[in-house]
Amino acid sequence: MNKKELQAAKELLSPPGDTILETIEHYRISQAELAERLGKKPSKVHDIITGKEPITLNTALQLERVLGIEAGFWMARETNYREKLARIEEAEQAEANVEWVKNMPLKELVAFGQITERKANGEAVNQVLRFFGVASVEAWQHVYENGITELADFRKSEAHTASIAAMAAWLRTGELEMRKSELPPFDKLAFRQALDTTIKELVVMHPHDLSLQLQAICHNCGVALVYTPCFPKVPVCGATRWIGGNPLVQLTDRYKTNDQFWFTFYHEAGHILLHGKKEVFIEVERNKTLTEKETQANAFASKLLLPERALADLEDGFTDSTIIKLAAAYYTHPGIIVGRLQHLKWADFSFGNQLKEKMNLFPKLAGAVKAA
Repeated sequence: MNKKELQAAKELLSPPGDTILETIEHYRISQAELAERLGKKPSKVHDIITGKEPITLNTALQLERVLGIEAGFWMARETNYREKLARIEEAEQAEANVEWVKNMPLKELVAFGQITERKANGEAVNQVLRFFGVASVEAWQHVYENGITELADFRKSEAHTASIAAMAAWLRTGELEMRKSELPPFDKLAFRQALDTTIKELVVMHPHDLSLQLQAICHNCGVALVYTPCFPKVPVCGATRWIGGNPLVQLTDRYKTNDQFWFTFYHEAGHILLHGKKEVFIEVERNKTLTEKETQANAFASKLLLPERALADLEDGFTDSTIIKLAAAYYTHPGIIVGRLQHLKWADFSFGNQLKEKMNLFPKLAGAVKAA
């Protein structure tokens, strides 16, 4: 409804006082006499009748004795009126916040089943607030907008202008995905061991259900791993934060090959094992300004995926064959080595890509976005 319709609905709303008036008129009792019988001031009774003052349980019991209508009726009448009034006022507030919701990735939220309203209107405002689990735009700003800008180790990339609203929506999808499974307590030792054993085996073997196996291994260690597609204006590849005593690693489909995927995952794992539980880390694509903790996480990922000493054997040149042999010697995937060589600019970005594996974490969701 628009503003005029909401105002009309408010004016047509009948307060419990209308029923009180009808009843005392039937009994031929004036408001002054009713006030006297209730033991209240006339001004107080007037406020109750006009809806300015709510009918309390005590007042409902008094009305039961004076007018012979049960207290339950008055309480139900009062509750119904207040709820309808509150919803109208909520709708008015939502209409006032339509500009705010225009910044949200509504198309993607609809595609992923989080909301149903595609247009920026009052209903979209209410649906987005429910999606975020906050009561108002002000609460959203405190929890999400301030949280991202103040708590997260996050800087905008040179190639993109990140939208705080879209970033918040992307992070929220991760929180909601995490809720779908009950995690055991976080086991730091088990997770560290898995990075060298069962997870490293996934790096090397690259099974077709890699993403599901990785989630299961992380889950058993008390780590929530969720995959959420990229949102517009959110140039991130991953994020790490702690929720309710468990770490949450959230990865996107921004990178399409296994070398990029695994470096991002091991980077996030480094944050879990090396840094504090109160910190939020958001990894922005092509971010050239790294903090000390980001550098530490990079070093952690590099060491576990391919020790620096391994590349010494390639200083005099390399081919597909020598890369495959080196990968076998250091128990890693050839694509990891190609990615490292490209990153160090030892090799052109067109070299060796056939040794990499393609990643497709959630084809169904990707199709849903295109169809929306």
